[in-house]
Amino acid sequence: VQLQASGGGLVQPGGSIRLSCKSTTGAFEFYTWAWYRRAPGEQRDLIADISTDGITTYADSVKGRFTISRNNAEKTVYLHLNSLKSADTAVYYCNARVPSGDTRFNWGQGTQVTVSS
Repeated sequence: VQLQASGGGLVQPGGSIRLSCKSTTGAFEFYTWAWYRRAPGEQRDLIADISTDGITTYADSVKGRFTISRNNAEKTVYLHLNSLKSADTAVYYCNARVPSGDTRFNWGQGTQVTVSS
């Protein structure tokens, strides 16, 4: 299974961007999907997830600014990033989550988001 994240780039503080992550799994609709990020020198952290029923949860650091969504027909999960701050600079990844909380698939290459003026 491949996870292809895209949409990253250079954004000014306060700006917005939309990330996409397309999966090749034939069971996309049966998984909870999540976005993670790894800032320079930091570990990879979970920031948002969306259940099969569309229920979303967010880390406190992004709550109210980021929105996760999914399109099962396109096997794609999205992350809308608004009111961006320099602290949001990171490589962003998606993955499916299993009930234990672990990730299901090998990591893709991620997509870089840089927030800077």
